[in-house]
Amino acid sequence: MQLTVNGRGWAGEVEPRLSLADLLRERMRLTGTHLGCEQGACGACTVLFDGEAVRSCLLLAVQAAGRAVTTVEGIDLDLGPVFQCGFCRPGFVVTAEALRRAGLPATEEVLSGNICRCTGYRPIVEAVRRCLT
Repeated sequence: MQLTVNGRGWAGEVEPRLSLADLLRERMRLTGTHLGCEQGACGACTVLFDGEAVRSCLLLAVQAAGRAVTTVEGIDLDLGPVFQCGFCRPGFVVTAEALRRAGLPATEEVLSGNICRCTGYRPIVEAVRRCLT
């Protein structure tokens, strides 16, 4: 299969049951895409899939054939020092980039699909708002 990741072409064979998240992390060594719950609930594995924010743990790698994927490594967006551990940072950065591209405001409701267990949401939402203005 072939796809574009962070603006670069990639081609290779993948197992039918391999998730997009595992392809990115294990085969392409793009480890900024984190695996938290592997059920699509935490948002740590969020990537842009043809410009739309999706949970890469819920997609099969073969579903990305011919598509464009952007990971946190392909985004230049700094939210500042608002995270304690940084595990959830990539998901928030990718979600913020999707909002920026769509011209949408950052709200707690929109960002609620990304879970942070160590920091309150207010600093994160404010940091995303600052980046989008």
